[in-house]
Amino acid sequence: MKTEVLEVDERFGKEYAGRYLFTELTWAKRSRIIQKHTKYHPSTGQVVSSDFIAIQAETIWASLKEQPQTNPLSLEKLLSEREDGVPIAFGELLSKVVNRLNVVSLEETKNC
Repeated sequence: MKTEVLEVDERFGKEYAGRYLFTELTWAKRSRIIQKHTKYHPSTGQVVSSDFIAIQAETIWASLKEQPQTNPLSLEKLLSEREDGVPIAFGELLSKVVNRLNVVSLEETKNC
C-alpha cells in the first residue's frame, strides 16, 4: 500500500501545523464509503444522489494514519459546516493528497 507524508506549516493556522501520514485505502474500503453516501434508484440502479462532501471527508479520515499530537483533525471536524470546521484551503489540500494516493480521477470527483 502506498503512503504519503504531508508536512504542513502554519499557513492554515497553528493548530494544523505538523506532519500527517496518509495510506492508500483498499478497494473494498473505498467502495463501502462511496456506497454508504450514495442513493440508488431501486428499480434501475441509477445514482439518484451522492453526498460528495461526506465521501471525501470519510476518505480523508480513513486514509489518515498519523497526525500532530494535538489531533487537529476528526471526522466531525472534516464534516463541520460551522466555524470549527477545517479551513477551505486545508480541506482542498487534504483532498488532493488523498485523491492522488487513492487514484481518484478528476472525472470520478465530478460524478460524485
